[in-house]
Amino acid sequence: MTCGLVVALAEAVPVTATSASGSRTPEVLTEESPTSKRSTTRLRRLIDGDGIHVAPGAYDGLSARLVEESGSELLYASGGAIARSCGIPDIGLLGLTEVAARIEQMDDVTSLPVIADADTGFGNAVNAVRTLALYERIGVAGLHIEDQTFPKRCGHLDDKSLVPTDEMARKVRALAEARTDPDFVLIARTDAIATEGLNSSIEPAHAYAEAGADVIFVEAPEMRQTLTRRGEAACRRRLDAPLLVATTGGLTSR
Repeated sequence: MTCGLVVALAEAVPVTATSASGSRTPEVLTEESPTSKRSTTRLRRLIDGDGIHVAPGAYDGLSARLVEESGSELLYASGGAIARSCGIPDIGLLGLTEVAARIEQMDDVTSLPVIADADTGFGNAVNAVRTLALYERIGVAGLHIEDQTFPKRCGHLDDKSLVPTDEMARKVRALAEARTDPDFVLIARTDAIATEGLNSSIEPAHAYAEAGADVIFVEAPEMRQTLTRRGEAACRRRLDAPLLVATTGGLTSR
């Protein structure tokens, strides 16, 4: 099975993008089909394609407009960028309502499918389901949720701690069962590289995919070789799922 790679950029920059592949059989839609206009379905179709898809990060309405004007096909509502734009570090200081307000501003002013940062779901599985419901009402196309303890830290900072894999898997499963739109994309992020290394991040990634995650996000690979085609191919031999990687000026830039 071919699997795609989504690249999320930490800040908004002009880019061009091609499609990415996934594990789900694409829905056959016509240009006139109402479902073809839903942002969730548009994102689902993109990750079911071939190649690499680039999603520049944004943090407010203006930066969201800049992403769309750049010609990009996707927008990533970055929790880290939202925190920094508020003048505070990305260490879990912002609450759900504060983050959601920014995401709503972005979704209101762009026609692009928006992937929204949901941190840890802002608590346990019950909190995560509430976060999902709010994000669905806002109209985003998908979200990512991570396996750090709460409050979380930026994925490119040291001294992170993780919840047990089975606890995160239960959270992912709860989200998969609670979403009202089957095309809404669930992205599960693991920060296991920071505590246990790349090889150890594969086991939780498998568990999250089996629990219902549509895309796997292995955060903060520390060597450029990991992001080469050779490194990507090595990951694919062990993890048969669509992948996402975030690029920023932190650990991934080494």
